[in-house]
Parts: sequence; C-alpha cells; structure tokens
Amino acid sequence: MRTVRPVVETGYENVLLVRLLLELKEPHRGKSSVVNGLTVEGVLENWEKLKPVLMKEWGEASRDELVELFGKVRDEWISKDLGTWISANRFYPGTADSLKFATSQVFIVTTKQARFAATLLKELGGVDFPTDKIFGLGTGPKVEVLKQLQSRPEHQGMILHFVEDRLATLHNVIKDPALDRWNLYLGNWGYNTPAEREAAAAITRVQVLDLPDFCSKLK
Repeated sequence: MRTVRPVVETGYENVLLVRLLLELKEPHRGKSSVVNGLTVEGVLENWEKLKPVLMKEWGEASRDELVELFGKVRDEWISKDLGTWISANRFYPGTADSLKFATSQVFIVTTKQARFAATLLKELGGVDFPTDKIFGLGTGPKVEVLKQLQSRPEHQGMILHFVEDRLATLHNVIKDPALDRWNLYLGNWGYNTPAEREAAAAITRVQVLDLPDFCSKLK
C-alpha cells in the first residue's frame, strides 16, 4: 500500500485502492476487468484511468457518497475509540514541533477533511493550530485556495511558499499564471515516487525539499 499510496489525492480513494490490491493478490475473487495483467507499476502510471472503471464495475456511482462514507466511518471510529485512531496515524519527525514554534505565518491546505486534520494536530502533535488556517476537503482545489490566500490584503508584498508532496498539484500551480508569486517545493519525504522527484528536480521553479530543511524553514 505504501508503494502505490502516491496516487491518492483524496482519502476516499484509499478504499478503492485497498480493494484493488486485494483483487490483485487474489484474482479469483476479483470482479474487475482491469485486474488481469495489472502490476503495481501499472497502478502508479494509470490510476486516473483505472479509478472510474473500478467505480463503475464495483457499483460505486458517486464520488461524493464515497467521500461521505469515508468520513462517516472515521467519525464513528474517533467517537468510539479516539486512542486507537490516533495511534494509527503519525507525524513525520520534527514536523509537529516545527509547526508549534513556527515564526512565519502558516496555513495548511489539505485534501483531508479539516476536522480530522485539526484533531490529529491537537491530539497527536500537541499543536493547537487555528482552525481558520486549515483549508480542508470541500474548500475547493488547492490552486483556488492559493489564489484566495495571496489576494488577502495582509499578504500583499509577502514572500509566499507552497510545500506539496504531489507533483501533479505543483504542475497545476505552474500552469496558472495568477500563481506566479508562489515559491514551490516538492517534499521528498511525502507520498511521491523516485521518478516524480527526479522530474521535479528538472523543473526550474520547483525545489525538491527534504524533511530537515522543511522543519528548519518553518522555525
């Protein structure tokens, strides 16, 4: 799962991905036409094409329904046993303390639902992060959130930095001239592949950032 995790943009996709991996492991139990001959490399390269096929063949008609179900199950888990949900997650070393003692103004832009991000920050990281600075699932695409942030009067004249672990998201930012003010970074500790890190290093506007450098920049 760790190997193919970089294809996931929004949490509900994990449900599809886990089921696909199970069918790849036990093809005789599979119900999808894409399983035959599919490899892990094939999943990494073709996830966006595979996803709608899987949803159709598995009878998952609505992305929104899967998002709601994914959130509902997580809400129930948190309500029944917060401790085990917290223990199933982790922060990368140093990130929580760096957020806690950050000297720059920091916003979190995530495809995770904001309430889950806030709970993890507080319960796992000990960080009382302002909820109005968390832009989670449902607040719009990341490129639109960046536009909102840069347009705020108090941010005029500031140097803006955007750290992301999905190369596809950085490509979307680069394609939009309205976002030329942002300095862009690909976090090499996140969910990306060696090929994506190599591709990012060849893009003039993108700096590949390692975890210690990220933590030191926050402080």
